Amino acid sequence: MLREIIMRASDRYQLEVTFVANQPVGITPSVRINSIQVMGGPDQADQEIVNRMREHDIVMTQDIPLAAQVIEKGGIAIHPRGEIYTTANIKARLHLRDFMDTLRGAGVQTGGPPPLSERDKREFSSHLDQIIQKQKRKTQGMP
Repeated sequence: MLREIIMRASDRYQLEVTFVANQPVGITPSVRINSIQVMGGPDQADQEIVNRMREHDIVMTQDIPLAAQVIEKGGIAIHPRGEIYTTANIKARLHLRDFMDTLRGAGVQTGGPPPLSERDKREFSSHLDQIIQKQKRKTQGMP
């Protein structure tokens, strides 16, 4: 599961990680691992993430509007399959999301994404490592 990949990265790079959800996430808090449970309701977890995040924070999400807010606030958004959302690709993702919502609203069955494969997990892990290393270099003033 991606949670374990994130927690291993936290250990490897000594980074603080916060999981935010509207239900218990089933982790044991530690010095670097935090869990926040928000009230249920539309976008409550997303709003909590945006309110708490700082520039250069990394947020894992498949929620396109949340990814757009993260980017707008100077953070980095990564999809669970490893895709990095950027200012160059987020608008196209928002338009596609809106189009799919319109189709679903018209009764068209669009299906959901397939389950995460082992390859997806490797891609996520690899891209997460790359992002962390790049951010560490930035904040430490290294090229």
